Amino acid sequence: MAKPEAGIGGLEYDAKRRAWPNELNILLALVLIVAAFEILGRLLLGESFLFNTREGVPGFFNEQRLQIIILQVSIVGIIAIGVTQVIITGGIDLSSGSIVGATAMIAMSFAQVALVNGNPNPKAIFAAEGWLDLPVIVPVLVGLGCGLAAGLINGTLIAYTKIPPFIATLGMMVAARGLARWWSKGNPISFPTDSYAAIGQGMNPVFIFVALAILFQLILTYTKYGKHCYAIGSNEEAARITGIKVEHHKVLVYAIAGILASVAAIVLSSKNLTAQAGMGVMYELDAIAMAVIGGISLAGGRGSIIGTVLGALIFGVIISGFTFLRLDAYYQEMVKGAIIVGAVVLDQWRQRRRSQRA
Repeated sequence: MAKPEAGIGGLEYDAKRRAWPNELNILLALVLIVAAFEILGRLLLGESFLFNTREGVPGFFNEQRLQIIILQVSIVGIIAIGVTQVIITGGIDLSSGSIVGATAMIAMSFAQVALVNGNPNPKAIFAAEGWLDLPVIVPVLVGLGCGLAAGLINGTLIAYTKIPPFIATLGMMVAARGLARWWSKGNPISFPTDSYAAIGQGMNPVFIFVALAILFQLILTYTKYGKHCYAIGSNEEAARITGIKVEHHKVLVYAIAGILASVAAIVLSSKNLTAQAGMGVMYELDAIAMAVIGGISLAGGRGSIIGTVLGALIFGVIISGFTFLRLDAYYQEMVKGAIIVGAVVLDQWRQRRRSQRA
């Protein structure tokens, strides 16, 4: 009887050790970073980073800055939701930024109007076919189909040819970027319909990001799909032995990541009212950085969408904070590189600590 009691006590002790979720550590880091920029702003500029100090302007917080921060990270954050699921399964996706570029070009070409200021659209791709002024569902479905196709190719190559995810998605990154440039011979595509343009206007990107984050947090937490993601990332062979169809699941995960990248492309092109082949450059690295900052382990098997959302907010606050402190853009790029490296180093340190405790 003594043995079970010790076991129960051990379970209680483990529960206490796990009572402080990793997401709370990330939230604390976010608060400390905001506080640091607030202090630096007061000392160096005599201005507040977070609070509204302008006379005659209502509101306690600097709502404009908060909106900019959230808008800045929302589109890449949509990509990061898909990347998070890929990393949890032990994979990586370097193609999402290029998928954004290709999808934006293709979707926008199906969203163009026939007339611009009473004249024929000079940038119409499908004028000869008459595919202009189409219902908004057409470019949206075409865009989602592009992301789905790219994700299925990634997943199939990784699952069935056993190509390392890094190589498979690197190949897709190059191919999709080439497709984006070829589609209109490098020319931008503009003049969408009002209904397509409405998708990315105002705070809609934020609403889409939050809705998708909530949806996939629930899916990862409460469904068989989510349990299989964590099982494959923790131990792929053990997951296969338990009856999980590992190859099928990997294809599904990469397909979802591709679809989410295409959602980001649709929102981005709608927001900008134009599509260019260079859209989405470096978005994949930003998305990976958001996920890792949010506590996702590059070794797989750990993490959450909540953590990724907090990681995205940290990323956005840091970039906005450096802009607030009037640091030049090239310094910001250097800092972003340091953040990516630092996030990976932190992940490696966390893994070593866990292995030592085990």
